[in-house]
Amino acid sequence: MGSMIVRVAGWSAGHPWRALALWLVFVAACVAAGGVSGTRQAVAADFQVGEAGRASAIAAAGGVAMPRVERVLIRPAGEGELGAARAAAEDVAGRMRGLPEVAVVDAPAVSADRTALLVSVTLRGDERAARAALPTVLAQTEAARASHPGARIEQAGDASVSHGVETQVGRDVLRAEAITLPITVIVLVLFFGSVLAAAVPVLLALSSVAAAVGLYALASYLLPDAGGVVTSVILMMGLAVGIDYSLFYLGRVREERAAAGGALDHRAAVRAAAATSGRAIAVSGGAVVVSVAGLYLADDVIFSSIATGTIIVVAAAVVSSLTALPALLATLGPRIDSSRLAFLARRGLRREGRGRSRLLAAALGRPVLTLVLSTAALAGLAAPVLAAELRAEGIETFPRAIPAVASYREVIARFPGQAGHHLVAVRTTDPGGPAAALTDLARRASADPAVGVAGPATTAVSARGDMAVLRLPIRHLANSEAGEQSLRRLRTDLAPAALGGLNGVDYAVGGTVAANLDYVEHELRRLAWVFGFGLLLTTVVMAAAFRSVLVGVVSSVLNVLSASAAVGALVLAVQLGGLGTAGVVTARIPLFVFAVLIGLSMDYHVFVVSRIREAALHGLPAADAVRAGVRASARVVTGAAVIMVSVFAAFLFGHVLEMLELGFSLAFGVLLDAVVVRVLLLPSVLTLLGRTRWWPSSWTPRAQARAQTREWPGPL
Repeated sequence: MGSMIVRVAGWSAGHPWRALALWLVFVAACVAAGGVSGTRQAVAADFQVGEAGRASAIAAAGGVAMPRVERVLIRPAGEGELGAARAAAEDVAGRMRGLPEVAVVDAPAVSADRTALLVSVTLRGDERAARAALPTVLAQTEAARASHPGARIEQAGDASVSHGVETQVGRDVLRAEAITLPITVIVLVLFFGSVLAAAVPVLLALSSVAAAVGLYALASYLLPDAGGVVTSVILMMGLAVGIDYSLFYLGRVREERAAAGGALDHRAAVRAAAATSGRAIAVSGGAVVVSVAGLYLADDVIFSSIATGTIIVVAAAVVSSLTALPALLATLGPRIDSSRLAFLARRGLRREGRGRSRLLAAALGRPVLTLVLSTAALAGLAAPVLAAELRAEGIETFPRAIPAVASYREVIARFPGQAGHHLVAVRTTDPGGPAAALTDLARRASADPAVGVAGPATTAVSARGDMAVLRLPIRHLANSEAGEQSLRRLRTDLAPAALGGLNGVDYAVGGTVAANLDYVEHELRRLAWVFGFGLLLTTVVMAAAFRSVLVGVVSSVLNVLSASAAVGALVLAVQLGGLGTAGVVTARIPLFVFAVLIGLSMDYHVFVVSRIREAALHGLPAADAVRAGVRASARVVTGAAVIMVSVFAAFLFGHVLEMLELGFSLAFGVLLDAVVVRVLLLPSVLTLLGRTRWWPSSWTPRAQARAQTREWPGPL
């Protein structure tokens, strides 16, 4: 692999304009293809898991699935009577009935406290049709609002809430970009002391993101896009790894020229860097890809789409770093370092920090004590993972800053029957069999206070009579403890008593509460598979890259420890520190963070271990090789960590809970990895292992003699 990387980089450096033209054509073609094809969105059936998913599938197969409903809440503008609100409600109902996208408009319902009216609008078709109809329906609501200044008119529903959340995520991403890019440029300028050198990694990373977004649109026709969040992940991951890879490569080019006293030709330095940093980039990218690929085992459309987007953008970043970057560096030549800010090269990030030096000295001088204390600290941080309260995202976790979310909460407060529902779906070989049983079940559930029915039950039967559903509106929110108790009462007692003894009947209990609970349980069951897959393959990748089983095992153990500590810190921040104010960790976060952090940790790990291996091959003793490798990589690891932390931390300024938690855990995990793992744990472990760390690679006397003839060019 190394020789191929060198040949590719050599060709790019020798034919820079061709290489750059090919890369730009590739990026443009990806963007154009993605724009023409569009992105295929996932539908409700793609999200179905567990018994709740089975209930939805039965209902959909029988044509009796839950309709898509938008709710328009009308209240008086002041404390007056409902008079003005009634006129506005009738106007809203009349406007909605005239729309071809609308199937049914219910008569305005009055709240129990007689302070509000509710008009329920049932849309035609499936969720795609509902999303397409939403702008038209919202336009009519806005027109009614303008016509009735004496009434407060708000719209809420599944389609409008989803649209509001996606819009807010888009705004948060733009805010994160506005924060991240200036910080990244400043860090790179401090690192390189050159504005031009700082611009190259940023522009290259953005081009990789653009290409990945276009390719992801094409890939969505194989694995559909789950709600548009993947674009945010592509941007986050693309900036993080793309800039890091350029940092590794460009830093090594400078080092090669400095080691040769400036006598080395710039293009020769580019080719020399390909054999070291280029190889490390390829290995690191491969480790990220195989780790994230474990997300496919989650059997979840959201994780499948995230995995696809991440793999595409990491692959694009690797390709650009091994082709377009050498071409750019060869084209710019020494001019890349020309800058009036060159004095910065002697300051800041270019100088090894005293704190890092002291920590490294402690790790090498007292490796056993360092190993024990560092491991204990990370294990203590990881412990709260066992007490994590996982919940699916829902109306309770979405921010009130989204108008549709605030409106939905107002609807629930005044009309408790709109909070959630249970859905009992039945498939039968006897068309008349379950009808009486469903009626009896509805009666029992309505009389049971543990279920908390908040309105009349409704039943729908398929045209052939072989499928039927019972809908029970409840006053409990989907993510509430009371809702879960209500569901368990229905699943374990009432439904089996009414339907369990019938012949030829298959039934499932679903609904809003069941969908959330089943999703969390599904994620927990799949966590071990995803975790084990990523752990195994990253171990194999590292062992193969460094021809050492011990390096592979040590790498994976350390990465798991830091990832676990990051998730544990998130649990503390959420449940004790109030991060996001919801008090829960969203169900997808632990699985995603484990998979991504284990992969991202390889960025630093591959680079540091590569430098240690280089020092060992130059004949340095075990402890000296570790010291030399860590010191030689210190500047790049520090700069890369600062950039990656800033990219992830920028999402803390958003509003959507899942993005907040993702940004916090990834930023904290990278920080732990760069400081604790790479400066303390890794050096102490490798020092204790000595030369056995390269087992089972052979270290023959001939190899040692050959190594002794070479001089280590880096710092000791």
